[in-house]
Amino acid sequence: MPQILIADDHGLVRDTIAAFLGNVDDFEVSVGSDLPEALALLGSELSFDLAILDYNMPGMEGLEGLKQAVAQFPVTKFALMSGVATAEVGKDAMAAGAVGFFPKSLAAGTMVNAVKFVLSGESYMPLDMAMARETAPGKVRYNGLTEREVETLRGLCAGQSNKEIARDLDLQEVTIKLHVKNILAKLGVNNRTQAALRARDDGFS
Repeated sequence: MPQILIADDHGLVRDTIAAFLGNVDDFEVSVGSDLPEALALLGSELSFDLAILDYNMPGMEGLEGLKQAVAQFPVTKFALMSGVATAEVGKDAMAAGAVGFFPKSLAAGTMVNAVKFVLSGESYMPLDMAMARETAPGKVRYNGLTEREVETLRGLCAGQSNKEIARDLDLQEVTIKLHVKNILAKLGVNNRTQAALRARDDGFS
């Protein structure tokens, strides 16, 4: 059973997220209120698979706390959680070793899916934030994908369903299905999971 640590100084947020994740049969959840407490728990006899750290809690000092935790516990996966941080902070967190960036505005079901996604070995950032990182127009697109196919592939990499991608892009679900079909063909893979893995291995962002 995966062991998850939620560290946040805002008690209501922390306990709500922990309670929801704790209701998922596959998760065992512990909580902390600041970075020192989180590090103490990570160093205890418990073996945590994922630690979700609040960006603004005491001890974090921006991304320095994340870097310290990653360096001190290299086996544990880390995700950054925030209600205010920008896509740029999310990008920097991933560069610092985080496997996920979870806005506190995520719907409960999406949060569970995001946690499962990073536990499976993937990385997670919401599609709208991933799109905000897109480079300047004119750059050659990955493997000849169209702009919409690139956006759809980002959704696949984030573990989103066709329905969720369609909602975020304001498109019909049948259109997303067509985009996925084209993506698989252009990447030479058989399913959406393989597409996400191929994109990750190629450094797609």
